Amino acid sequence: MTQLLIGFAIALAVGLTGIGGGSFTVPALLLFAGLSVGEAVGTAFVFAGVVRLIAAPFYVFHRQIHSRYFWLLLRGAVPGLLAGTLVLRFMTSARGGNSTVVIILGAVLALSSALSFAPRARNNQFAGKNSHWLPWLAFPIGVESGFSSAGAGALGTVLLLNYSEMTPSQVVGTDLLFGLVLAIIGGIFHWTVGSISLSVLLPLLLGGLPGVLLGCLLSRHIPAHRLRAVIVILAICAGLQLVVSGVKARFVKPVSTANNGIAAAQSATRYSPSFR
Repeated sequence: MTQLLIGFAIALAVGLTGIGGGSFTVPALLLFAGLSVGEAVGTAFVFAGVVRLIAAPFYVFHRQIHSRYFWLLLRGAVPGLLAGTLVLRFMTSARGGNSTVVIILGAVLALSSALSFAPRARNNQFAGKNSHWLPWLAFPIGVESGFSSAGAGALGTVLLLNYSEMTPSQVVGTDLLFGLVLAIIGGIFHWTVGSISLSVLLPLLLGGLPGVLLGCLLSRHIPAHRLRAVIVILAICAGLQLVVSGVKARFVKPVSTANNGIAAAQSATRYSPSFR
């Protein structure tokens, strides 16, 4: 039941604002579902891909997609996505590195979400006059998305709102489709390496499908910019909670290891023969 509600709430946010998929899903799966980092990111990728796949036609039908900027973003973000995914794979396979990855993951999620509140340095003509820079600016977005399954929504929106001439509705539509492609590619990679929890994914999707449909239907009647602020604040809190959990895990593990070592030493002393 909890996973159904989580899937519904996250998908509702995605349908209303275009953001919130990975930023919420990964912390929720780590904190409440007890998944490993690799499984949480992989499951979040597939969940975000399905949710965005349902939401995208609403924006495509109303022609809220800027095709040129969309392809320019993908040219830089797809290589970045593959790089970020390989970094995550390497770090999670390292012995004892799980808590470190959780700390980094939480910090990345909180920082990328916080950038939505950065002072607006608007230059609406930048993308039109310097379109060759868009792939380079999209590369770090792809890296973060590959590492955390998040970033395409928050960072992509900040980039397009500040440095292109697109309307807010076009930004949401273009960024949603952009995030969809990244989610599909990332989901395929994680599926092939087996880092997806189907037992968690299915309840998320059962709750997410009606949530995203409701969000898309309500998106024309509710001011998205106010909701985005609330969603970003919640995403920052979720990221910081991951940092706290990772730090606690790092401090608890050495203590337990030390205790085990003391117990082993005492046991060896107790049962060892005495030579006099």
